[in-house]
Amino acid sequence: MNKTIRRTAVFSLLLVIALMVRVTWVQEVDGKALADDQYNRRNLIAQYANPFGDIIVGGRPVTGSTKTSSPEFKYKRTYTDGPLYAAVTGRLSQVYGSTQLEGIYQGVLNGTDSRTKSLLNVLTGNSGKPGDVLTTIDPAVQKAAYNGLGSKNGAAVAIDPQTGNVLAMVSTPSYDPSKIAGGSKADAQAWKQYSDDKSQPMSNRALRQTYPPGSTFKLVVAAAALQDGLYSSIDQPTSSPNPYTLPGTVSPLGNENAAAPCENASIRTALEYSCNTVFAKMAVDLGQDKVKAMADAFGFDGSSLDIPVRAAQSVYPTKMPKSSLAQTGIGQFDVRATPLQMAMVVSAIANGGKLMAPHMVSKVTDGNGNAVQNFDPKQMSQPVSEHTAQQLQDAMVSVIQKGTGTNAQIPGVEVGGKTGTAQHGVDNSGNPYAWFVSYAKAGSGKQVAVAVMVDDPDAVRAEISGNGLAGPIAKAMMQAALKSS
Repeated sequence: MNKTIRRTAVFSLLLVIALMVRVTWVQEVDGKALADDQYNRRNLIAQYANPFGDIIVGGRPVTGSTKTSSPEFKYKRTYTDGPLYAAVTGRLSQVYGSTQLEGIYQGVLNGTDSRTKSLLNVLTGNSGKPGDVLTTIDPAVQKAAYNGLGSKNGAAVAIDPQTGNVLAMVSTPSYDPSKIAGGSKADAQAWKQYSDDKSQPMSNRALRQTYPPGSTFKLVVAAAALQDGLYSSIDQPTSSPNPYTLPGTVSPLGNENAAAPCENASIRTALEYSCNTVFAKMAVDLGQDKVKAMADAFGFDGSSLDIPVRAAQSVYPTKMPKSSLAQTGIGQFDVRATPLQMAMVVSAIANGGKLMAPHMVSKVTDGNGNAVQNFDPKQMSQPVSEHTAQQLQDAMVSVIQKGTGTNAQIPGVEVGGKTGTAQHGVDNSGNPYAWFVSYAKAGSGKQVAVAVMVDDPDAVRAEISGNGLAGPIAKAMMQAALKSS
C-alpha cells in the first residue's frame, strides 16, 4: 500500500475512534448531567406536566394546582392564604424558581423524586405520583402572629419547647406567591413590584434575617452567670454600679429608666427593670469566652441550622475590647440574631434547659400517603442545667407579673418573658427594633415559646417598646397555642 495512503488511513481511523469516544462520553457522562440540569427545558416542562402534591398545614393543603393554557407548562402552583403562609411555603414559579419548602421538596411535590416512583416509573423514565409535605405549623398560632403584625415590618416565631415543632413562622410585610407562579405579563409585573418594594416582602425576616436582639440577649448573659457560678441565685445582689463606666473609656452607660433600682440589683430585679448596667458589667466579669460559649450552646454561630430550610447564622462577636464586650451584654455591638434564634433561647429555658432541634416539617409522603421521611423530636443541646433553667423561669415570670412585660399576662397561665429595644443605624439613627420573647405553660402540660420582633420605621421613637409593640402579639400567639388541640 502506498505510504501516503496508509498514513491517511491511520489518521482517518484515529479520527473515527476519537469521534466514537467523544460520542460515548457525551451520551454516558455529559448526557446525565445535561438531563439533570435545572435549565434543561425538557426537565422544566416535565415538572409542570401534572398537578403538584401539596404542603399541608393543620391537615389542610395550603397549596394547589391549576391547569394553564400553555402548550408547555400545563399546570402552575396556586396558594390558599398565600401571604399568610409565604414564610413557610416559599414560592414555586415557572419563571422565578422555588424557595423554602417548595424548593427543598420540589422533587417530591412534582413526582420526579425517586422516592415517589414505582418500579414501572423507574423503568419507563416517567414521573411518579406527586407526594405531600406535612408541616408542624398550627393555623391558629400562625394567624395570631400574622394578624398581630399586620402591616408592620416584623417577624414572629413560635416553638413547642418539648418537641421543637415550629408552630408559627411569619414575616411581614408578606407577598402572595400565586401572583408570581406563572409566566404571564401579570406575573412579571408582580415580580417587579415585589422586587422593587423597599420593605422587601419576599425576604423571610423570621428565618433569614438577623437583628441586634437588644435586652432579650440579657437572658443568655444571665444563663451564663448562673451556670458558671458567678452568682448562685437570681436573688443574690450583684456588684453593679449605676451608672456603669464602660471599661477603657470615660463613657457612662445608664439605664432606660433612671429611677429603676439597678444599683447592685439581683438578676431577678435587673431583668424586671431591664437594667443595662447590671448585664453590661456581668458580661465583662464573665469574659468573652464564657458568654460566647453560652450563646453558642443556645445555637448562635451555627452555620448549618436547617429546619429544614437553612436559617441565617446568628452571631456573637469575638476579639473585641472590654468596652464592646460590655455592650454585647445588652445585646448590642455586633450581636445579631434571627427571631428563630431568640425563640430557641426561650424554648430551652422553658424546657428545663434542653434545647430541642427546631423543625417545621413532621412528615413527607409519596403519592399514596406512605411516609418517605419522618422528623422525630431530637435534642440539639443542653445550654443550662434544669436548676438554672428553673431560676431563669422564675425571673422571667417576675418580668411579666411586675416588670417590663405586663402586656403579655394571661390569667391562670404561667407566662415568663423578656422585653427588648435594640438600637440600630448610624449613631442609632434608625427607629429601635422592638422585641418580646416569652413562654407560656398551661395546666394541661402544653407549652409554647415565642419570639416577636417589630421594626416600625413610622412609629414615634419615644413610644417604641417591646412591651408596647411586640408584647400583645406574643400574648395572642401564646393564647392561640394553648387553646389549640
